Amino acid sequence: MSAYQGETNYQHGQTEPLGVLLVNLGTPDAPTKKALQAYLGEFLADPRVVELSRLIWLPILHGVILRFRPNRSAKVYAKVWSEAGSPLLAISKRQTEALQKQLSASLEAPVKVQLAMRYGNPSIKAGLQALQEANVRRVLILPLYPQYSATTTASVFDGVAKVLQKQRWIPELRFINQYFQQPAYIKALADSVRQQWAERGQGDKLLLSFHGIPKKMHLAGDPYYCHCQATGHLLAQELGLQPEQWQLVFQSRFGREEWLKPYASLRLQELAKEGVKTVDVVCPGFSADCLETLEEIAMENRELFIEAGGEDLRYIPALNDRPEHIEFLAELVESNMAGWLDVRGAEALQGVAERALADGA
Repeated sequence: MSAYQGETNYQHGQTEPLGVLLVNLGTPDAPTKKALQAYLGEFLADPRVVELSRLIWLPILHGVILRFRPNRSAKVYAKVWSEAGSPLLAISKRQTEALQKQLSASLEAPVKVQLAMRYGNPSIKAGLQALQEANVRRVLILPLYPQYSATTTASVFDGVAKVLQKQRWIPELRFINQYFQQPAYIKALADSVRQQWAERGQGDKLLLSFHGIPKKMHLAGDPYYCHCQATGHLLAQELGLQPEQWQLVFQSRFGREEWLKPYASLRLQELAKEGVKTVDVVCPGFSADCLETLEEIAMENRELFIEAGGEDLRYIPALNDRPEHIEFLAELVESNMAGWLDVRGAEALQGVAERALADGA
């Protein structure tokens, strides 16, 4: 038997929509210990996420971490879970629907936008399968990570490649690595900050909090730290801020080794002790709100800041499905589909079908 998965037979003359696979990190199916064991087991087993020998790491993961951490994580997820389920999944679905609508209105060619998660559901395999069933032969992969890192963007590439290794006829692919300094992205971030300030007033300091990675990954050549710095400076410039009015920090560290600094939690406590009373926090590396923004920043770190003497931490939501964010993503997709947008119309495809049938196909 062939090692390749069976695929729908090709029919001459079929319309071939362009495909967009939106990919984000992922989420458990429920805020339960069982669901977290499955999700964390997949996430933490990825060698892009934990760069240790599998012989050393996997026994630790399955023998220690997955025995204790899922129960604690489930309780944390329960704090942000809603009737719509996981915030990340609910927002990602809205982003997918909005981008589909935007592209369908702006492109002359038919297009299919599909959502996938690197870990959990809907999987990359399911996303690519849905595009294949829609007869998509040209797929643009858009990881929703503005700043490139091997831990995120490269892992999406691995996930796509793993699925396509089992397909006989792979689609034509394009892959967006990053968009950390795109002017429309920076402007959308700045507009979200300005809206917060207009509604709630400007705090004493603006923190730009990015998800951290181990320092050794940066030293090994991962460009993530530099991309974060570039985004931070461009955003501060767009907002007209002076150096003392803002600072870039990193959150969500895991384990005992050194990660990128300064750490958000420690810096917030220091600011409170320095006399800073109000802090605004925006997370430019997150395209959609999730556990790390809604619980870690807006709840946990807010409590740390206030306990240390601060008065208020005001979290500025991620861009989510804000119109300017969707418009930017649509422009990003269109610019990366250059050369694909001159697809053949129905009449030309019908001609192909007729000629193929005449030749005995």
